[in-house]
Amino acid sequence: MPVLVDLIVPIFGLILFGYAATFTPVFDQAAGRALAAFVFWFAIPIMLFRNMAGQQLPAVLPWGYLLSYYLSALLVFALGMAASRLLFAAPLEEQAITGFGGSYGNVVLMGTPLVLAAFGPQATLPFFLILSFHSVLMFTVVTVVVELGQGGGSELRLLPKRVGQGLVKNPILVALGGGLVFHWLGLSLPHAVDRWAELIGQAAGPCALFSMGASLRAYRIGGAMSRAAVMMALKLLLLPLLVWLLATRLFTVDPAWVPVAVITAAMPCGVNSYLFAERYKVGQAESAAAILVSTGLSVVTMSLILGWLG
Repeated sequence: MPVLVDLIVPIFGLILFGYAATFTPVFDQAAGRALAAFVFWFAIPIMLFRNMAGQQLPAVLPWGYLLSYYLSALLVFALGMAASRLLFAAPLEEQAITGFGGSYGNVVLMGTPLVLAAFGPQATLPFFLILSFHSVLMFTVVTVVVELGQGGGSELRLLPKRVGQGLVKNPILVALGGGLVFHWLGLSLPHAVDRWAELIGQAAGPCALFSMGASLRAYRIGGAMSRAAVMMALKLLLLPLLVWLLATRLFTVDPAWVPVAVITAAMPCGVNSYLFAERYKVGQAESAAAILVSTGLSVVTMSLILGWLG
């Protein structure tokens, strides 16, 4: 519990700091949107390019382990879309944001220190493997579905072109793909450039949380709680349960790796769900509410899960 509190209090502090800043004359909602644009278009892409360019994957991937996590994540994504459509009659692009919020977690800001603190250095490899594919897969899925939704009025033959343009124009996906190519070519960043990218990447998380806090004044969080509750139930409860079931009942997974996958799946809703919502101007209030409340609730849910896992 003290570890969780130490992780969550600074995150809440950044969100509340951003919210409070909008009451001052020097930082209005337009400044918050500009900061979110900096994070989405510059800070996160540079951070992800650097991370992907320097990653070392094992020669033989543990497919049972990866499938346990990502089949669960994709199923939760689909369930989130279905719930959004059935319960709220949401259009496809809003369904995508709900599914994304319920399946994409805060695995970097909270996951990295928490997993290593809970399971020690032996958790580095299994956690790293999930992190390696987390953004590549989930960002691609949500981008495709949102682009399909926003292009719903287009002729069917134009949809592949629209989706392709959406993928190519997404700076996060371009950065991930570029980093992988950079790695496969055996290239490395010069030290000065690597340090520059590291500094910008260090700003991504704090700036994203600060800008999300600043955005809260523009939305009625109370009116968004019903949809946010769907995201939180999927993310905090259903996803870790599915990961555990697949890892222990369907696939052959190293027993020491199962708790790492489960607790990673139990992380609260990730701030990138808000950044995508802001980017496409859909579901911003729901995403912000889900991130804020799920971060607080995760103190309880992850404590229970850690106790259950022993």
